[in-house]
Amino acid sequence: MKFFQNGPEYEARLKKPFTPPTVTLNEIHDAVPKHLLKPDPWKSTSYLLRDITFTLTLYMFARSITPWSQSNFGGFVTTPWKRQLLKYSLWMTYWWFQGLVAAGLFCLGHDAGHGTLYQNKRLNNTVGYILHTFLLIPYFSWRSTHHAHHKATSSMERDENYVPYLRSEFNLPSEKSAQKVHYSEIFEETPFYTFMKLFVMQGFGWWIYLAKNQMGSKMYPPGTNHFNPYSPLFKDRQRVSILMSDVGLVVMLAILANMGPRFLAQYYIIPYFCSLYLVMFTFLHHSDPTMPHYRKEEWSFLRGATATVDRPLLGWMGRFFFHNISHDHVAHHFFIRAPFYNGPQITEAIKAVLKGDYNYDSTSSFYALYRSFTQCVFVEDEGNIIFYKNKHGVAARELGKSELLSVRD
Repeated sequence: MKFFQNGPEYEARLKKPFTPPTVTLNEIHDAVPKHLLKPDPWKSTSYLLRDITFTLTLYMFARSITPWSQSNFGGFVTTPWKRQLLKYSLWMTYWWFQGLVAAGLFCLGHDAGHGTLYQNKRLNNTVGYILHTFLLIPYFSWRSTHHAHHKATSSMERDENYVPYLRSEFNLPSEKSAQKVHYSEIFEETPFYTFMKLFVMQGFGWWIYLAKNQMGSKMYPPGTNHFNPYSPLFKDRQRVSILMSDVGLVVMLAILANMGPRFLAQYYIIPYFCSLYLVMFTFLHHSDPTMPHYRKEEWSFLRGATATVDRPLLGWMGRFFFHNISHDHVAHHFFIRAPFYNGPQITEAIKAVLKGDYNYDSTSSFYALYRSFTQCVFVEDEGNIIFYKNKHGVAARELGKSELLSVRD
């Protein structure tokens, strides 16, 4: 089944030794028409109103499910089991689509944080703050580290998100002396345990990252988090805005606490967990067995930006509800101030320049998630251009001969 197979683009990368891109930033920037980089306030507002309308419409739909079931759906469904089946099917429909819309609201808040919805900074921050606070996201805190991520994508020293674990962090012997038994002792686990860890990452990984900086930059001490205004993540001039993020979360939590447990679970908590595609797509953008990470001797902004992957996450639904965030992520890294609705056109423009250095993967995103989770285990402590290794200590991709020679020299 294709659902459990690698996409042809991924297979092609496996067969091709890696060499860094030779294209220049000027060539990429020259290929993109400048009007695509400017936000259209009316278009931005239309997307914002669209998602708010979807949220309210779906809420009203959910409010009607119980009255409909009590009336036997207008007298058309009278058999008890059929009525219950239809009732729960409608609830699942609400949870699924409200989760998609909520993930879309996150994407709009993300774009506001980049200043790509409007040309007015205060308006962008107001919109982003409201949207992210509604989703229990500390807007200014996450905005700060996310900007740092864009400045240092795939840098082992300075990236802020999904920084690989090192061989030494697992207390493994060196690559030359490690044997099969050493890897088995640490990484061998049952499929059930693997899926449980994957469930924890998808369901709670976002909060673990915010609270503990899990898989964040290794330059910060233990206890670093996104809620402390005096965290080393932030500069002195950002302390007040970090506090504002915390106040927003407290207010939102107080509102939710007054909703009642059943209402809260049905209308907010379950859709909330259905919206955590943000963990999935951010993980898949930068965690792939065929994508390199760089140490400072070899890292550059261009190399980091190309070390990400475009994916057709959830097909048309992902493009529609997630505002192109997965389909056009490479373009986003090159042009972080370009509005998302111009992403498809920008992608086509840079593909013509990047050619073989443009990375796309048509692999089913759910299979790709499992593949990356189980194969992107650790990287070596040495080397300036490195790839993830799996639980057997084997990398899926190798450096080209010229790169190997430069490393040896």
